[in-house]
Amino acid sequence: MQHAPAARPSRIPAARPSRIPALRPLPGAALAAVLALTATACVGGGRGADEADGTVSPTAQSPAALPSSGLPPVLTRGQARAALITAADLGEAWEPTRGAATWRDELLKATADRPDCRRLLDVLYTEDLFGSDAATAPRATVALDDTEDGAQLHYRVTSYRAADLDRTLAWLGTLPDTCGHFTARPARGTARDVRVTGLVLPEAGDARRGLRVTVGGTAPDDGSGGEARDGILTVDLVAVRLGDDAISLTNGTLGEPADDATRTSVDIGTGRLAEARRQGRAQV
Repeated sequence: MQHAPAARPSRIPAARPSRIPALRPLPGAALAAVLALTATACVGGGRGADEADGTVSPTAQSPAALPSSGLPPVLTRGQARAALITAADLGEAWEPTRGAATWRDELLKATADRPDCRRLLDVLYTEDLFGSDAATAPRATVALDDTEDGAQLHYRVTSYRAADLDRTLAWLGTLPDTCGHFTARPARGTARDVRVTGLVLPEAGDARRGLRVTVGGTAPDDGSGGEARDGILTVDLVAVRLGDDAISLTNGTLGEPADDATRTSVDIGTGRLAEARRQGRAQV
């Protein structure tokens, strides 16, 4: 038996080593450029994913979309209290209140046919000019009595959005037209004749509005527009906005209203509020 010849070893030449030149380290400037391009490509890829679901990552937002550090901070309660007026600001006859005036329930706790007039009566009675929820709750309040004339002044400092504060001031400006003369009806007793006029205020704050409301003893029944003079209540309702803060006050009396008390409160109060805001920004 013949045996098959043994297989000869393959003569395929071995692969020659690659002559790729060795990589040299990049100069510092070139390396920095490569890293910057890589980072830009990563940010660009991430942005597309974010925009697909309607969001934008913080790193892709423009500076205008980020919160502004220049916005005025909300007043602390201590700063708001510092912006209040005091009895000493109004004169010797004024002192801290001894309680709500009796005419509040007798003449202001009433309703009216027109919604705006009804809201005005509610504001005069509750003092909640800018709203009654937690967001618009006053930061500080004070109530003062004039022991000689029987007047009572309520003063508040409120922090809220400027646009919303301005809407309330604009509403006040419509009332001499929409509620210039109307009838207030209490749950019990006689209907009251109400007149609303504008009130000139000092140039204070960024925006301001003032009303003078008179509530007569009885409403006329003959349609002549006459006004009963017994038990006339006169109330000044004022609001002044300064940035995102506002002061509001009512100054009411059954006697002759003291214009100087209202004007003094606006002058001094706005100055104190401006100072409290300045100190608040300085502490941030």
